[in-house]
Amino acid sequence: MTDTPQIVIKAGKEKNLLRHHPWVFSGAIEGTAPSEACTCSVVTYEQRFIAWGAYDPESHIQLRLLSWKQESFPDDEWWRETVRSSIIRRRRFFEDKASQTTAFRIIHGEADMLPGIAADVYGKIVRIILSARIAWDKRPIVVSAIEELLHPQMIILNTDSSFCAIEHLHEVTEYYRQGQRFTPSERLDDIMIRESGLYYGLTPGSGQKSGFYCDQRENRIRLEQYVRDAEVLDGCCYTGGFTLHALRAGAKHVQAVDSSSDAVHRLLSNVNLNVELGTLGPDARERVDAEKADIFEYLRTMPRNKYDVIVLDPPKLAQTIKALENAKKAYKDLNRTAMEKIKDGGILVTCSCSGSLSREDFRTVLAWSAKDAGVEVQVLETLGQAQDHPVRLSFPESEYLKVFILRVIK
Repeated sequence: MTDTPQIVIKAGKEKNLLRHHPWVFSGAIEGTAPSEACTCSVVTYEQRFIAWGAYDPESHIQLRLLSWKQESFPDDEWWRETVRSSIIRRRRFFEDKASQTTAFRIIHGEADMLPGIAADVYGKIVRIILSARIAWDKRPIVVSAIEELLHPQMIILNTDSSFCAIEHLHEVTEYYRQGQRFTPSERLDDIMIRESGLYYGLTPGSGQKSGFYCDQRENRIRLEQYVRDAEVLDGCCYTGGFTLHALRAGAKHVQAVDSSSDAVHRLLSNVNLNVELGTLGPDARERVDAEKADIFEYLRTMPRNKYDVIVLDPPKLAQTIKALENAKKAYKDLNRTAMEKIKDGGILVTCSCSGSLSREDFRTVLAWSAKDAGVEVQVLETLGQAQDHPVRLSFPESEYLKVFILRVIK
């Protein structure tokens, strides 16, 4: 590997990298970087080896560190074995034959040392979402490794539309069966998945991101203890994860709101599905209403003191660091209004999936929301993403989901 290109890191910019943070931006690179994408040796200004990295001048993160072991060069076999290791770490999800869950994550990007790759199992189907150029380049290896280990009925691969522009990628969907690409001749049939004993229908290859969010699994279960006989608002409900758990736990009524009419229709379909399968009582249909609405506008116009419990799970409001300040204002406005409108003693379950907003900053935003609303707030629980979405200590950005369960006292 003597002919491997070398990239030198500016003096003083190497500390986080030596602690295994995987991202290097162009401002940290000393001198002239390679003109083309390549695998390279990354060294300190004093020529001390840091890691092997993937360099791409077209990526918004030009250098992504992969392996900190000098003897472990990230060739194709390294990529294959890293994919396999990520899946094997989730073996308990596959081995539990009595599992009440058939949807879970098997690759969680940089947290699993695989930049720009997210992969989820939905029953017998695997969905892969790619958000980086290096991930796109390595997709044949990723697909073949998943195929060899899991033998899924089908693999669906997408580029992440929210990253395509900054990564100079096209919005693409690819389908694989037995490791070979194919083009579906017609719309794919819906599939049914199970999470925590509740059933969800989804259309493979459609919907936001992966089509179903597994990261809130444990938090949906935690919600159940707060909603018995409660009037519940499920803001940004998507296809009904929190709603179904609230209905199962005995909520008096759930009002579900989402900006997507497709999501609202799917939520109601999921309620009917669970009634038909007996996982929800026959009265569940009468205990839920769902409508298409912007959650900011809905909160502003809804009456005060109607809801005992409000769940706020908005989409990512800060895609990048540059968008963070505006996102903080939006989170503050959203939570302030909810605090003003909820009943005295009400429970607010509020979430942020913006990776660039730290947990501490989100907590500060909530404190300012409470001040402006003129209420006292108690933190009852501090939660995060499910265990199949691990947080890598050397990569704080992997802790993207922050959830606070609050009591609002007026």
